[in-house]
Amino acid sequence: MIRYLLLLPTLLLLFALSACSESERPLDSPVRLEGGVFGSFYQVTIADPLTRGELNDLETGVLAELESVDASMSIYRDDSELMVFNQAPTGEWQPLSDKLFEVLAIGRTVSEESGGAFDMTVGGLVNLWSFGAEARPKEVPTDAELARRLARVGTDALELDAGQREARRMRDVTIDLGGVAKGHATDRVADFLAAEGIEHYLVNLGGDLLASGYRDGEQEPWRIGIEAPLADRQEAQYMLALHDVSVATSGDYRNYFEEDGRRYSHTLDPRTGRPITHRLASVSVFHTSNAWSDAWATALMVLGEEAGMALAREHQLSALMILREDDGWTSRVTPAFVEQFGDERVEELGLNDQQNQE
Repeated sequence: MIRYLLLLPTLLLLFALSACSESERPLDSPVRLEGGVFGSFYQVTIADPLTRGELNDLETGVLAELESVDASMSIYRDDSELMVFNQAPTGEWQPLSDKLFEVLAIGRTVSEESGGAFDMTVGGLVNLWSFGAEARPKEVPTDAELARRLARVGTDALELDAGQREARRMRDVTIDLGGVAKGHATDRVADFLAAEGIEHYLVNLGGDLLASGYRDGEQEPWRIGIEAPLADRQEAQYMLALHDVSVATSGDYRNYFEEDGRRYSHTLDPRTGRPITHRLASVSVFHTSNAWSDAWATALMVLGEEAGMALAREHQLSALMILREDDGWTSRVTPAFVEQFGDERVEELGLNDQQNQE
């Protein structure tokens, strides 16, 4: 009995040493963190050398950033900062967190520059068309219902005070940050990793991507695929190398419903209140900030091929558009895209004039 008691401290010491050893164990690079978030997924791939303990700490931090965005900007949580703001009395200034104010400012700028093609006050319309939190039956709204909701849309109803970090709704509009919040969350995760000294990583939040450094910690760039506009499967159409840049894609081939043989896209034109109907299938925008990529991609998607391309050129946006044709699709890119990826790569991919068969 005495001998057993003498052995017990030794066993506890060995267990502690084993746990410590596991925490300090180097991991093969790259490593990946992944899970579900915002009704979609997140993947964070890191190429920096890490131990098991360091990776665990990073995962805790990444999840904290994602939870913070959800608590601030979700339309599915009654207690989120955004929903509290949406329910505040109209005409009264409300103090906002710096992050929520920043996202509202980005959204309003893109709304103004796009002539209202991007509009954060579309929450009522999104719900009416069954793509929001109200979970209405998937049916086409009547003209009267549409007119009532459309009357409550317009970024002019949102006023921001940058000095006081306050905002107010001048009409009973419903702010929905679906076109920018995921991009902001992507930026937040990337900022956290950079603050922790991580240099080589790829953040993927439901298809919103931000790449930093290199995949092997040396000179091998991160490679991503731009999807073909196929509703029944995911298939990369164009492979691109990313280095210190982000990309967000807006498309109409995933989220939609059908009625009487007609397909209704989840992408709504805030100016008409109706789903888009043009032949533009997707837009990818490359930018240093994913929040800006997200908002611009949505605006260009709403505008369509000609107006969207003109606006992208005006603002020197690096953008790739995929357009439907009767027997497949074609692609167009902006001059800024050519400058970013190079004439040789653009020619290899045939992005200016390639026609693809489904």
